[in-house]
Amino acid sequence: MAESQRHPFLHGLSKHRGAPPTVVVIFGASGDLTARKLIPAVYNLGVDNLLPTDFHLVGYGRKEIPDDEFRTLAADAIKEFSRRELDQDVWARIAKNTTYVAGGYDDADAFKRLAKHIDEIEKGVGRDVQVLFYISTPPSVFAPILKNLGGAGLAQKHLDQPHHAKVIIEKPFGHDLASARELNGTIRSVFEEHQVYRIDHYLGKETVQDLLVQRFANAIFEPLWNRNYIESVQITVAEEVGVGSRGGYYEQSGALRDMIQNHTMQLLALTAMEPPVSLHAESIRDEKVKLLKAIQPLRLGPDGDVARAQYADGMLGGKPAQGYLKEEGIAEHSKTETYAALRLSINNWRWQGVPFYLRSGKRMARRVSEIAINFRHPPGTLFAESEKFNLAGNTLAFQIQPDEGLSLILNAKVPGLETRTQPVKMNFRYATTFGSNTPEAYERLVLDAMIGDGTLFIRGDEAETSWKLCTPLLEYWSEAGREGMDSYPAGSWGPPSADALLAKNNHHWRQP
Repeated sequence: MAESQRHPFLHGLSKHRGAPPTVVVIFGASGDLTARKLIPAVYNLGVDNLLPTDFHLVGYGRKEIPDDEFRTLAADAIKEFSRRELDQDVWARIAKNTTYVAGGYDDADAFKRLAKHIDEIEKGVGRDVQVLFYISTPPSVFAPILKNLGGAGLAQKHLDQPHHAKVIIEKPFGHDLASARELNGTIRSVFEEHQVYRIDHYLGKETVQDLLVQRFANAIFEPLWNRNYIESVQITVAEEVGVGSRGGYYEQSGALRDMIQNHTMQLLALTAMEPPVSLHAESIRDEKVKLLKAIQPLRLGPDGDVARAQYADGMLGGKPAQGYLKEEGIAEHSKTETYAALRLSINNWRWQGVPFYLRSGKRMARRVSEIAINFRHPPGTLFAESEKFNLAGNTLAFQIQPDEGLSLILNAKVPGLETRTQPVKMNFRYATTFGSNTPEAYERLVLDAMIGDGTLFIRGDEAETSWKLCTPLLEYWSEAGREGMDSYPAGSWGPPSADALLAKNNHHWRQP
């Protein structure tokens, strides 16, 4: 897009961060994530001229797919899922260097063929290229892929040079602390930590990245960002959809593993961490790990810090929605939670005594992800002497999806001859301020991995620290079976047990 055609708020902003000559290899190239997110992300980076001149895309999968057919499938994915229409000139530049290698994930010979294919690409380019391996497969084949990358010498390619090989690993990163440690052990036996990019696509969303800016670039917020002025923090990740055809997978996962342990804990870490000494990736990730380590162990039991539930029959969008136990692939007496809520305490100076409430669920009233900072009420009774003063606590809410932006709730005087008050909302939306075509999270994350910026990726010790908090709860629920399992109607905001978590502190859930 020409500078003159760009939104006025974007004038003068650099759009380029240079990546070296790169080969991106996608494992699971015929999968849903590749079609919906990864291929469109690569294409849109091409539209923005953010791909290196010597860029090659290699698909790898079990299916035998000719190069021409893979390119056709990729073009179809762009047409269906990209935020921009397919530009034939842009796609032609990418397609001419797009190829496919067929092979099993435990097939050492196939990985040798892949290594030979990459060597041929490098010879054609005429100089060293970095290789970025994107593992977009089921977790069951993470280990064989990693081991075969090491066996074929691909993990060590140009290791002593700046443009060394890198690997992106999709979630879920383990299913408990032991499996996360085991996977980290496998990774470290093949790759060095600085080569590894554990992805959580939530960290690529504009509002999540904006958290650092709002906190540390605005003097009106940072002095208030502590226990003296903040009463509580709520983080909500709600989905309208049920499990659909993914019942078999979800039975092994549940809301805690699927959303809380990764997405929601990442949002918590960025919201509550101490100021980093710089914007360098390791400085930010160090502070996130310190914050996660300061979270106190969860109190379990009937009067503990947790609630879980399954959605029951209800109404969603004016239509009947069936309960979880009636979904395809769900056990008759399933003990898998579709909703989880936690009340967390952080043992440090900044947050002592401030409860952090986390919740995530399926089949809820609407799809929304947000972080709500609830400030304390002002002291005194100046505006508390009459019912005409309708006062609300000030709230700063970061909307992460679907409508990215933030809002600030203030108390204001109602126009008229007498003094009456009511809460009002001040809104900022990315779509209206900067234009509606906001980059997808995967575009930012793929670009960051290519240029070696690990800020928005999860470090190994960070993943393990998060699992250390959640694993005792998973074990407790597993032993309890269905005991303590609550329910909530589809289309609602959750179960009574989750409301009770907040009621103990005279708080209530915000309805985004």
